[in-house]
Amino acid sequence: MKRFAFAALAAISFGLPVFAGPQFVDQTGYAVSGYDVVAYRSLDQSAVGQPQAAAVPGRADTTAEYNGAKFAFASAENRAKFLENPAYFVPQYDGHCAYGVSKGGKVPGNPNLWRIVDDRLYLNITKNVVGFWEEDIPGNISLAEGNWTDIEPKEASSNPIPNFTSSAPDH
Repeated sequence: MKRFAFAALAAISFGLPVFAGPQFVDQTGYAVSGYDVVAYRSLDQSAVGQPQAAAVPGRADTTAEYNGAKFAFASAENRAKFLENPAYFVPQYDGHCAYGVSKGGKVPGNPNLWRIVDDRLYLNITKNVVGFWEEDIPGNISLAEGNWTDIEPKEASSNPIPNFTSSAPDH
């Protein structure tokens, strides 16, 4: 009987939504500084060591809520794609810097310092940090995944993104 009850509880819990920790939201009031998280999938990704294409600004009139934060999108089509599977599109670590998480902390992620690895979006805080991140991307992801369980429930970073001002979302 205990096995049946445990199995039933486990089956039910798999159907429940899983929520992440607090999303990083900057002074724009939007997650990912108001940039379209779906649009990253259509951008050409640069080779390691090269700057990435600029993020695509979302629009203030095309938004969706997820994980307690407002996300902006460049088009209604991108918003619809997001709503089908938000967890697929949002950056890892609730929009915090992936290298920062690998070092055990939550610091802001810059939407223009991005990389998709194994179909997951990662952000970093500064160009210098991108260099450290790219020295060992798999190792840094492994460290970040190990740290994330402990730091995920902590408050989101409230620090500004260094040397960055968001022009998004478009109005």
